[in-house]
Amino acid sequence: MTTPSVTPQTAKEFQPAARQQTSILSSLEKRALLHLARALPRSVNSDHLTALGFLAMVAAGACYYWAASNPAAGLTAVTLCLALNWFGDSLDGTLARVRDQQRPRYGFYLDHILDSAGSIFLFGGLAISGYMSPGIAAGLLVIYLLLSIEVFLATYTIGKFQISFGAFSPTELRLLLVIGNVALLWKPVVVLFGRQFLLFDVGGACGIAGMLAIVVYSIAKHTAQLYREETRW
Repeated sequence: MTTPSVTPQTAKEFQPAARQQTSILSSLEKRALLHLARALPRSVNSDHLTALGFLAMVAAGACYYWAASNPAAGLTAVTLCLALNWFGDSLDGTLARVRDQQRPRYGFYLDHILDSAGSIFLFGGLAISGYMSPGIAAGLLVIYLLLSIEVFLATYTIGKFQISFGAFSPTELRLLLVIGNVALLWKPVVVLFGRQFLLFDVGGACGIAGMLAIVVYSIAKHTAQLYREETRW
């Protein structure tokens, strides 16, 4: 099977998918990102920000490992890394649009392949930190990657890029993780139904259940939509 070559004309005709962002903080975040993008010096470009976001996620995983022996310093460093990840990962596309320097295929591909790779380091760090059981961390990673695959396939087949689901987007999830980091300093273990559980195991199990429900719903919805649109009889 041959693959059509991508010519300059093909690239010119490429149409980015419509972005769907409905999270709680989306309006405030958009205004903040526009302000930051206009304030950045010309020496900083989108590739720098993408690299910063990825490296910050790698560092967050390493800092979770550090937190096992130095909780206060390690968890504080994780929070700082998550802030840097938000700055780089959220601002790179905004900066390109503000400067009219969009590279939609390159940007979409690089940003999301690095996000997926970065998640391995983040959940890997949690798995060896002692704050989350390896099984829960592995489950979170698998369901996160499955959800990412569903989003990317829907972006290609339906033409809509789902950034948020209901009130939550990656920004809100980062904030929940930051809140969890603070809570870990006071209460890393909780009691439920007379048994002790790691706080992040409880949160992780809820995250797995929530993302699994989103994946199942999205697959059913998009499969039905594509079936209706491509029925030939």
